[in-house]
Amino acid sequence: MSNVQRFGASGDGVADDTDAIRHTVQYGDGMLHFPPGSYRINQPIEIPLADSGPSGIDGTGGTARILMTGAGPAFRLIGTHNGTGDPSSVKGNVYPQQRLPTIRNIEIEGAHPAADGIQMIRTMQSVFEGVLVRRCRHGIHLTERNRNVLISHCHIYHNSGVGIYLDQVNLHQINIASSHISYNRLGGIRLAGSEVRNLQITGNDIEYNNHAQHNTAPEPTAEIYVDTTAPGASVNEIAIASNTIQATPSPEGCNIRIREAAGGNARPPGLWSIAGNIIGSQENNVHLTGCYGVSITGNCIYSCGNRNLLIEDSRQINVGSNTFRRHTSRMGTGVRIVRSSDIALSGCSVLDEHPEGQSSGASLLELVESQRVNVSGCQLLDGVPCGIDATDCSHVLVTGCTISDSRPQTISRHAVRFSGAGSGNLIGMSSLGPTVETPLSLAASAGVVAQGNVSAADR
Repeated sequence: MSNVQRFGASGDGVADDTDAIRHTVQYGDGMLHFPPGSYRINQPIEIPLADSGPSGIDGTGGTARILMTGAGPAFRLIGTHNGTGDPSSVKGNVYPQQRLPTIRNIEIEGAHPAADGIQMIRTMQSVFEGVLVRRCRHGIHLTERNRNVLISHCHIYHNSGVGIYLDQVNLHQINIASSHISYNRLGGIRLAGSEVRNLQITGNDIEYNNHAQHNTAPEPTAEIYVDTTAPGASVNEIAIASNTIQATPSPEGCNIRIREAAGGNARPPGLWSIAGNIIGSQENNVHLTGCYGVSITGNCIYSCGNRNLLIEDSRQINVGSNTFRRHTSRMGTGVRIVRSSDIALSGCSVLDEHPEGQSSGASLLELVESQRVNVSGCQLLDGVPCGIDATDCSHVLVTGCTISDSRPQTISRHAVRFSGAGSGNLIGMSSLGPTVETPLSLAASAGVVAQGNVSAADR
């Protein structure tokens, strides 16, 4: 263990310790140990893993702080791993010299607009534990190529860029767990232009990642933002589970945003599971564009400026046993599915619980130019103007649902409305109404069969 003070670092927060820490990297034993103190640096501390041997950074139980006063990352760890996670692909001195670079129990604070926390390039089996990064630009910045990354028990807090940024990186196997990722202006966890597989985001608090605390103009962002519109980008085999993912509304903001360009990459975002999360208070809570093969299950999704769930140009999306609602009259609720196919919505509850209805006038479930959509066993309550509103849809099955208005003065116009052109649509074995007008409004051109339903007048 190389104590940086023995190589000349003062840790008094005043003197520049850049050269002393660089000497520690060059002549020490690979383990940078920072005793309690504040270490001021003005340039990145680069650690070439192939030369330095097995390396780590330790901040003595969180009592040491790095104050980065220049541009770039406080620490940049550079390896040579160009293989995959397959052991046979690991070449040269990667295992003997470079495996398991570990950064733990240290604070990094930015004092420059372009200061970053930590950048990792071509590393193998890196570990972050007990790291606090604040007032930087990007917190943890993963670029080029990395494999088998573990991030846990960290605070990535109040940075002007992205909290954890997978930036044009080829990365398989990364776990982000038990961390607090909040108040980062351009997103909590953001993936852009990257090829990513096997990402688990579990047990985190991911909140308020937008412009509101930075006194800047709003930009489209999200707590978890995935952009695969760049050529060759793809993000598959992803689990987002047991997190609180909350925000304050921002223009074009989302809690979870996954986007692909129309007619884009050969591998659209897919093989995703979003399960057991608390998700709320953004313009759109979950917004999927161009996705294929996503399961959204067991979440509580609440309070939106536009929609709780917005699905566009996607297919094979299973939405099961979620609760959709709003907890304040100034926000809304509801699900909208546009130009999508092979969608299953089952066992969900969608509730507009306020007596005046939504100011937007949006129905609880809207289907537009979509086909092969199954809506089964759902409760759609207090929708204005309708519980389900379908336009230019085909092969939509609505079965075993309760679509009702429970307010003292009913303001739903219809339980279900089909308009425009369509064919092969069915409404069956559902409980409908009461409504102001007819429970079912079905255009002749929409191709709808209704049978076996019970309306308020029949009860």
